[in-house]
Amino acid sequence: MKNDLLLKAARGEDINRYPVWLMRQAGRILPEYRAVRNSLNGFKALVKNPELCCEVTIQPVDILEVDAAIIFSDILVVPEAMGLNYEMIEKKGPWFEKTIRQENDMKLLDSNIDVKDRLHYVFDAIKQTKNELKDRVPLIGFAGAPWTIFCYMVDGQGSKTFSESRKILYQNPILAHDLLTRITNTTIQYLKEQINSGADLIQVFDSWAGILPKNQYQEFCMPYLKQITNELKNTVPLTVFSKGAISSMNEICNLNCNTVGLDWTMNISEIREIVGETKTIQGNLDPCVLYSSSRNIVKETQKLLDSLSSKRHIINLGHGVYPDTDPDNVKTFINTIKNHEIN
Repeated sequence: MKNDLLLKAARGEDINRYPVWLMRQAGRILPEYRAVRNSLNGFKALVKNPELCCEVTIQPVDILEVDAAIIFSDILVVPEAMGLNYEMIEKKGPWFEKTIRQENDMKLLDSNIDVKDRLHYVFDAIKQTKNELKDRVPLIGFAGAPWTIFCYMVDGQGSKTFSESRKILYQNPILAHDLLTRITNTTIQYLKEQINSGADLIQVFDSWAGILPKNQYQEFCMPYLKQITNELKNTVPLTVFSKGAISSMNEICNLNCNTVGLDWTMNISEIREIVGETKTIQGNLDPCVLYSSSRNIVKETQKLLDSLSSKRHIINLGHGVYPDTDPDNVKTFINTIKNHEIN
């Protein structure tokens, strides 16, 4: 591979500069992405079109010159493959007509599904993208963590509290574990097939980890993250990003993964003390820094770089890049990193 900095950093190998990529880089901020998106009838039409997914996945590699591509897809393809259809409503986000809130609702889910068949469009997109990238940079595959997927399947839409999901943890923990187990088993199959299709690194997004207290995160999240990371440990480098799960970082750092992703509220030095040189850390510039002046973006990025005490680091934002971010500001961020050599 011509540029394998991301993989080297994830494995703890020697690098001469830190690799950089952005969560949600495939789309969102680029006019070139919006042109493709506007040519179709809805977001899901793009997700299910391997050729166009390939195109928008590679756009940030060409335009922003990041060190990795991440396949354009959506975490909610997993519940859809399980039998729970969703829609993506413009300016509102995902919406599920049917939800899982009691035992009888589990009948809405299909049994013994063929993940390879139902999510073939994702695997086709990965294969096509790998072919088009021609080994310029690694290709990242991903999935939502079981708890995050659970939240959407129960609440049926985005929420600040996901109170319906959290209610079940108290009222019917057996149902919660049953659904989480079903999601986990499907996710493992899904990620293994992404790897078989050519993904060079996998990231698991636990976007709603921060809404749970530690005791519930230990019961309803960690066992399923452990199952996923243990199943994938001998495949490709694996990153776990649990947004907001500050109280559970000790346990997350002990998962069978190569890299731990941090949001912008987390302290890199504190996590480095926990993991030593056994794991790579990813993150964690505040995405809102990219709203500031070019001069300040350089200053804040350099401050992040100067704070690092290990080569085991992948530079990223502490969350996905916001859609109204100026692409030129993103380029300033990326160029500052690429011009910084590690002594």
